[in-house]
Amino acid sequence: MDSKILGRRQFRHVTILQDYPDFNIASYSHTNQIILQALKTYGMMLADNGSAWFISGAPDPRWNDDALHVLNRLHGRDFEVVDTSSLPHPGR
Repeated sequence: MDSKILGRRQFRHVTILQDYPDFNIASYSHTNQIILQALKTYGMMLADNGSAWFISGAPDPRWNDDALHVLNRLHGRDFEVVDTSSLPHPGR
């Protein structure tokens, strides 16, 4: 399985990350707080395709791109890796 070493951590090609539960989202806009709370609750998939970390989504004219760019303040240290070893792995 492909992996990538980022700092002192090694990740598989696709890894699920969540914001740390105590990550303070109060200083972010209401819209960004919704996104960050979803990241804390549900996590996100980190796909290793060789570029720097960034959050992407479907373009929509209703989004305020300037407000969303504030999420660039997030760092890898703001997330924790979710242990998925107990989840079912179809096809294995």
